[in-house]
Amino acid sequence: MSHAPTPPRIVFAGTPEAAVPSLDALVASGADVVGVITRPDAPLGRKRVLTPSPVARAAAALGLPIIKAARLDDEATGQILALEPDLGVIVAYGGLVREPLLSAPAHGWINLHFSLLPKWRGAAPVQRALIAGDEVTGAAVFQLVPALDAGDVFDQLTYRPGSDETAGDVLAVLAESGAGLLADVVERIADGTAIARPQAGEPSVAPKLALADGLLDLTLPADAVLARFRGVTPEPGAHTTLAGERFKIHAAARGEGDLAPGAVSAVAGGVLVGTATDPLFVERVQPAGKPAMAADAWHRGLRGDVELGS
Repeated sequence: MSHAPTPPRIVFAGTPEAAVPSLDALVASGADVVGVITRPDAPLGRKRVLTPSPVARAAAALGLPIIKAARLDDEATGQILALEPDLGVIVAYGGLVREPLLSAPAHGWINLHFSLLPKWRGAAPVQRALIAGDEVTGAAVFQLVPALDAGDVFDQLTYRPGSDETAGDVLAVLAESGAGLLADVVERIADGTAIARPQAGEPSVAPKLALADGLLDLTLPADAVLARFRGVTPEPGAHTTLAGERFKIHAAARGEGDLAPGAVSAVAGGVLVGTATDPLFVERVQPAGKPAMAADAWHRGLRGDVELGS
């Protein structure tokens, strides 16, 4: 009499909201998640209240054991190995898996990465793809190896972002669709049918974005300015300068008209901001030291003309 294979004991490592759908999908599929690793509580908001990560909250709601670790050091490794995992699953945890932890589970570790590998290996794949103007992106599930995001790929999916979708929008879509992809790969690993193939093509890297990456160069064509706006929204946030101070732009799209780079003109529902080609239509802004506000309300409060990028 044959028996169904015992499902692998899985440890899941993840931290931000984008990792939550994957944890939910694994549990919903019947996977045996024996522990969840996430980064420690972080101070949030003006009052800097220590707040559990989205994955920590999701794991607590599911009644799963939680290990909070800023990095997978000897102590965290010991806690994870005590769970006797057969497979490690990592989605945007925010830390590296090194030996001996990398090889400890029988099936090693797999990673859901939000790009079409080998493009955009690194911490900010969605953001970098949008900044570069990629028309197609996606998600891949691959075998973790010591080299950054270089392991063999089990499966991937493609996604064509809309012209107005920001990095936040695209990441939310890929987090959901990628979760289903990940659960499918885990099922194939469990039943022995999973096949991973080497990455093919020229790699590109996607380092984490710094605050300076959000600067919009209004002397560039509108396509390039909007690509950067989409890629840095919501984090680290798009900005230009006004009288030498940072001036945040929260909502922007392509406008119509003829304006010099940085020139500002009022229109219904917002303002136009000039670039080297078409202007941007900007709906929400945040001047230095003030809350975010409607761009037309900001413009009404001005005394005389202003130039952004100054």
